[in-house]
Amino acid sequence: MYDTPSYAPPAQRTMTIDDVVVRGFITLGTLVVSAALAWALNLGSGALIVGALAGLVLALVISFKQSTNPALILGYSVAYGVAIGVISHLYNNLYNGIVFQAVVGTALAFAATLTVYALRIVRVTPKFTRFVVAAGIGLMGLMLVNWVATFFIADGIGIRSGGLLAYVFSVAAILVGCFFLLLDFDSVEQGVRAGAPAKYSWLMAFGLTVTLVWIYLEILRFLSYFSSSD
Repeated sequence: MYDTPSYAPPAQRTMTIDDVVVRGFITLGTLVVSAALAWALNLGSGALIVGALAGLVLALVISFKQSTNPALILGYSVAYGVAIGVISHLYNNLYNGIVFQAVVGTALAFAATLTVYALRIVRVTPKFTRFVVAAGIGLMGLMLVNWVATFFIADGIGIRSGGLLAYVFSVAAILVGCFFLLLDFDSVEQGVRAGAPAKYSWLMAFGLTVTLVWIYLEILRFLSYFSSSD
């Protein structure tokens, strides 16, 4: 998804930054509205599982097919929004106010990363891209190993149990999420520069939304380690 995009000469209007911003608001807004409804309706674990699985399937289809179909992308937003709403409600029941803190933290992470990118403090190079993708795969691999280990050990390998290792893992996951935001920003810039068709703004918006969801969930978990249960 983060390879240098190659587009055929457009036979239609080309993508602009404004296109990505508008589609981004639509995609993220749909997810937020779905999450709010799931929270208000107090949907349970069944909705969480269905939403997460449906969102994962749609995300994989969109990513591997590089689909620009708005129906698929907004379908992901609805499905994963339901899952996010249920998760957020559960966390907020345990740690009152933690969701608001996580939202603020995610917004600050986005703003800081955008500033870093705009000022070219960190440059997105092919080597940097390979490092970030490898780091992301490594984190996902560790989470899979930890999940399997929980069948045999209560806390798995300890990366989600609240100890020092869990703190380090969460910070690393948040940083990698911010690095992926840098790749998203670069993809948008490269797409605009290459004259990508306007429909690709949907794919760019999808990438930004997925990354922001990752950062939000990791900040939510990280804050929970330092919050008192009601």
